[in-house]
Amino acid sequence: MTRFNLRSAGPAPGGAPTSPVRSAGPARTHPGGPGRLRDPRSELFLLAVANFVTQRTFYESGEARDDRFAALVRTLAVEDPHWTAGLLGWLRGDANMRTASLVGAAEYVKARLDAGATEGPSNRRVVDCVLRRADEPGELLAYWTSTYGRAVPKPVKRGIADAVRRLYSGSSLLKYDTDSRAYRFGDVLNLVHASPDPAKPWQGELFRHALDRRHHPQDAEVPAGNRTLAAHRALMELPVEQRRAVVSAPDAAERLAEAGMTWEALAGWLQGPMDAAAWEAVIPSMGVMALLRNLRNFDRAGVSDAVATRVAAGICDPEVVARSRQFPFRYLAAHQHAPSLRWAYPLEQALGHSLANVPALPGRTLVLVDRSGSMWSPLSDRSLLNRADAAAVFGTALALRAEQADLVQFGTTSQEVRFSRGESVLKVLERFGSLGGTYTAKAVQQHYRGHDRVLIVTDEQATYHGHGNDPTAEVPSAVPVYTWNLAGYRVGQAPSGGANRHTFGGLTDGAFRMVSLIEAGRDADWPWAS
Repeated sequence: MTRFNLRSAGPAPGGAPTSPVRSAGPARTHPGGPGRLRDPRSELFLLAVANFVTQRTFYESGEARDDRFAALVRTLAVEDPHWTAGLLGWLRGDANMRTASLVGAAEYVKARLDAGATEGPSNRRVVDCVLRRADEPGELLAYWTSTYGRAVPKPVKRGIADAVRRLYSGSSLLKYDTDSRAYRFGDVLNLVHASPDPAKPWQGELFRHALDRRHHPQDAEVPAGNRTLAAHRALMELPVEQRRAVVSAPDAAERLAEAGMTWEALAGWLQGPMDAAAWEAVIPSMGVMALLRNLRNFDRAGVSDAVATRVAAGICDPEVVARSRQFPFRYLAAHQHAPSLRWAYPLEQALGHSLANVPALPGRTLVLVDRSGSMWSPLSDRSLLNRADAAAVFGTALALRAEQADLVQFGTTSQEVRFSRGESVLKVLERFGSLGGTYTAKAVQQHYRGHDRVLIVTDEQATYHGHGNDPTAEVPSAVPVYTWNLAGYRVGQAPSGGANRHTFGGLTDGAFRMVSLIEAGRDADWPWAS
């Protein structure tokens, strides 16, 4: 769970609370507007929480962005190892930024080995702590060998071996040990020489099976007593013409689950279309992300109303939503991809649960949502959503929960977005548009009318338009201004970290906890601080 360090208000002028993202000297944003640099820790934090590795943004290529991320990690791994290790562990956990944390761990180790650094968290432990899924040991090895060659240092091998003992099982082998992977389970075991966990007497046989699958697949025998692998082998040995009957049988769901059959594997195993019977048999085994991606496929296949009702109940269950740690914008993407009425209400509920940390702010709040051109680049290569969508989700949720809020979209121009209390977030999102350049200071000046606070959701790339140097200067110094950064560019729009001027970032609602702390009169620290 994300934690913030609670302490009494610090030494800021007037006793106002402070926050950890701090600005440095003046600089220019990418389009030439006035802005501020940030100290290295702040720059790395804001980049890390918005960094889908290899993904370009409007102003920065994927390669340049990755190079900047790696350089910052390498510098801080030597200069501030405790802080950097804390960031990487939190990044993989609460922030759910999987690939960035793996790359960061590799760069952390490389920098410290090159510098001969020994103080701080061990390289082995940092590698182990970012590996949370059974395909990730192979992914980290693939990154290391493609970047630094096939000589893998001992701390990397040992950290990966620790993770392998935690993560490798029969079901994870079936799900992730596929030909599409650069490093199969057997490859990882060959490189790191992981010994089985003494508390898992079955793991030694599993490791041997993984090696046989990789090097002698025709002779690989299922370990005795491993029910998952045995059930899977039985299904694979069925003639193709008998397989369709399996998914139509009364015990289909139980049999597929026992065999660790994923929906992707099922489609290939059937060697035919995924009809309603096939989907209904595998749906009970599917995770939230898989369900969200396939809602439209369920409709196309004609999945029954009874099964659809169970899917809907599952995806909007508060505990399931919290456990799945999906980014809130995933529910918007699912709604856009599968706009049928049977999914609209459960997706709206799920979106609300994923925004549980959005505070109900008292008094009057001005919420400004950036809809300029630079916000429309995709969040990742695998998503049709963009930062403009994410900004609108967060800004709308905040406005709907506030006691009294003015919700404004801005670009070259700005306009108020009308909404009613209790209205659906998804419905309000339909009223947002694309508004050109980033005239942030102008929007603040036009719409600030004595509000108790201002919150700006943006990529902070203000356009130079001769209208003010700092959007926060349009607000009295005694009024808090929160900037939610969704892009992590090097230069931001305004000073931050001091009294009543705060910047936070990320693609989850966790950052709103900082707002709640500051509103309660407390300083906010880095989210992994104890």
